[in-house]
Amino acid sequence: HRGQSCTTEDPTLERHFKGHRDAVTCADFSPNSKQLASGSVDKSLMIWNLALKTRAYRYFGHQDVITGVQFSPSGNLVATSSKDRTVRLWTPTMKGESTMFKAHTAAVRSVAFSHDGQRLVTASDDKSIKVWSVRGQCFNYSLNQHTNWVRCARFSPDGRLIASCGDDRSVRLWDTSTKRCINCFTDYVGSTTFVDFNSSGTCIASSGADSSLKIWDLRTNRLIQQYQVHSAGINTFSFHPSDNYLISGSSDSTVKILDLLEGRLIYTLHGHKGAVITVAFSRTGEVFASGGTDGQVLMWRTNFDTKSYRDVLQQHGRRSTPDPPPHLSDIHPRVPHLHRPQSADIQVSSMHYMHWRGEMNPLDVTGRQSRLDSTLGHIVQQLDILTQTVSVLEERLTLTEDKLKECLHHQATILEDVRASGERRRTYSEGIDGSPHFT
Repeated sequence: HRGQSCTTEDPTLERHFKGHRDAVTCADFSPNSKQLASGSVDKSLMIWNLALKTRAYRYFGHQDVITGVQFSPSGNLVATSSKDRTVRLWTPTMKGESTMFKAHTAAVRSVAFSHDGQRLVTASDDKSIKVWSVRGQCFNYSLNQHTNWVRCARFSPDGRLIASCGDDRSVRLWDTSTKRCINCFTDYVGSTTFVDFNSSGTCIASSGADSSLKIWDLRTNRLIQQYQVHSAGINTFSFHPSDNYLISGSSDSTVKILDLLEGRLIYTLHGHKGAVITVAFSRTGEVFASGGTDGQVLMWRTNFDTKSYRDVLQQHGRRSTPDPPPHLSDIHPRVPHLHRPQSADIQVSSMHYMHWRGEMNPLDVTGRQSRLDSTLGHIVQQLDILTQTVSVLEERLTLTEDKLKECLHHQATILEDVRASGERRRTYSEGIDGSPHFT
């Protein structure tokens, strides 16, 4: 049982969603974890309903690439930003109604709600950050000290601070009451791509095109951790709600999971073909999503948060080779149309774990392991076929729905023309009878 508890910590690919026709640029879970929103280069917003056998919603409205998406804290609104210089607020229902306002004079790179849901913060290529009232979409104020494109801006959990980053290689911290920049971190070689607060608001992290990820303690204004685990620029990251873990997505096509308490890399996930542009934990941290240039949205289940952190530390401490700290695993989901077929669903060495734990003789488990691998391989193969079938059906349903909407719109136009034509004839005949005549 103890051997099993070790492997249940591994993240697993639970679902993948195919509906976007181009790169996926952003994703966010609803507060109740029942929906997942994603935006794309194809200009569409998808709302994936996570309950089984429920349809996804596809919304159009933006005239250019969608760059950011976020659910409101109540879950009744979804905000999107776009290169078309606008922000839209959508209701995540079948109708998908939205209101739009022009936010900036250049591409809008990110949008985020304050934690009370009353305000929005946007970041833009016009070098400014703007704060808006959600009710009425009224402009409040702008922050203007960046000297190049601003890539990302986020509120602190208490709403007192805003963190921003951009192509001027800086991370800035703003006081929302005085509207002034109170700190500026400039340790990056290239542009800074993403910034966010941890859930307690004590730290901010930022990622860079130089493939580094840095974490600052805001109580001391000191850099407390720095990671260089990717082989290309980091595009995005997300803190686990416990603040013990962080996931990052990179142009090296991988998602990596960092253990922040031990200060090390623990998992590398290989699921995307091409750059990973967005990652996001659900509000509870039980699942997270990733999206990228391959147009897919993958949903992974995390099990490392089901155990107390003390138990995890004790378990890792029993390994016989603690130096250097082991990178636990590379995980390759076996989904043929996503990635090259692998020999197993998850490429982890069970015996390696057992050696670390010092609990079993590998010779005793070889035969059992071989039979188990064979059975698991067969099960995974059948699941792959099922997953592919469902994916194809879902895509066809979505395309049919789009076509049906077009037909209905066309039919409505024809009916309107017929009605207008009938009205003209009636007016003309009244004119012949001596009534006001048709002109």
